[in-house]
Amino acid sequence: MAIYTKIGDKGKTTFFGCGLVDKDDPRIEAFGALDELNSVIGVTLCFIDDIRLQEIMKKVQNDLFQVGADLAGSAMKENHLPRITEDHVKELEKAIDELEMQLGLPHKFILPGGTKESAFLHLCRAVTRKAERTLVNAAKILPQNQYLLQYINRLSDFLYVLARQANKEVDLKEQQPMYKYFNESNKQQINL
Repeated sequence: MAIYTKIGDKGKTTFFGCGLVDKDDPRIEAFGALDELNSVIGVTLCFIDDIRLQEIMKKVQNDLFQVGADLAGSAMKENHLPRITEDHVKELEKAIDELEMQLGLPHKFILPGGTKESAFLHLCRAVTRKAERTLVNAAKILPQNQYLLQYINRLSDFLYVLARQANKEVDLKEQQPMYKYFNESNKQQINL
C-alpha cells in the first residue's frame, strides 16, 4: 500500500466516520491546525535543553494526538477512541497554577521572545490559539467533547507561562511593547 491515494488530487479527503469531504472542510482544517501545532512543538523540542521541559512537551504532543482522535471520534456513533477528559484539563490547570505562583501575574502585555526556548514556546502558544479557532469553527458542524476546547485553551495558557518561566530561569527581564502616540496639540511623539 502506498502513502498516496490520489483522492486528494481532486480536493477531497476521508474524514473518519464521514466518508469523503472537501479538504477545506472545517473539521479537516482543525486536524491540519493540530498537526501544525504538533510539528511546531517538535521543532521547539530541538531547541530545549531542559530534560524536564522536554518530557512535558512530549506529553503535550501525545495529548494532541488524543485531541485528534477525540475529534475524529465525534463523528462516530460508537466511539471507542481515546478521549480528552476533565483530568487532562485539570492537569494543565495545576501546572499553570504552580508556575504562576513562582512567576506572579504580568501587569502588562509582554513581547514574545527572550531566550530561544521562550521564543519557540511563544510560537507554540500562538499556533495553539490558531488551532483553538479552527476547533471552534469545526464545532459548528460537528458537536465535540466539551473538554476539547477547554484543553486547547488551557494549553495556550500553559505554553504562555512556560515561555515566561524559560526567561525567568536565566534572569531575563520580560519586555513590554512600546506604544507610540502622536499628540496632535503639540506635535510630539509620546512613548508609553
